[in-house]
Formats: sequence, C-alpha cells, structure tokens
Amino acid sequence: MIVETTNYYARPGQADAVLEQRRHATAIRVSLGLSPGRIFSKLEGSGPDVRWECDFPTREDYDMDMSTRAASAEFGSARQTMHAFLDRFERHLQQRVDD
Repeated sequence: MIVETTNYYARPGQADAVLEQRRHATAIRVSLGLSPGRIFSKLEGSGPDVRWECDFPTREDYDMDMSTRAASAEFGSARQTMHAFLDRFERHLQQRVDD
C-alpha cells in the first residue's frame, strides 16, 4: 500500500480558500476517473491548514495517477491556483508496512 499525503500551509487569511481549492482539485480527480482521496482541515495545533491523502494498492497505480494528473490541463490549472494561496506545500509518499 502506497499513501500520498499533501500538506497545505495557507497564507494568512487563506485557509478557507485552500480548502475550497482542494475540494475543486478533488472534483477534477473524480472527473478523470481517479480516487477522490480524503481531505482534512486543521482543528488546532501546528501543522498544515489542509491535508489530503490517498491510498494506492501499488507503486504502479500511484505512477498512473500522477501521469493522469500531469496530462490534465484542468488539474494543472487548479494546482497553479492553489499555490497562489500557499506559504508552503509538501508532498510525502509512504509505504504501509503493517496491517
């Protein structure tokens, strides 16, 4: 199991815009036939304002997902718009090691 996690650190006053843009990007994913993944918003503490994660059965499935996103002009535009709202962005790729 491969898990992609993206962390979005909003510019001051932009947390709601980040969440809405993540929802928009998720809708694009669904229109491309990709899994919507899961969206989380910060309740308290430090860390990202919005986090998205998605599971992939294999590395090949993840690579296919990335290729589909890269080929989509609409997803690319959504990604560019998102970065206008951010101070920082992180992408992490992990492999599940236990059940």
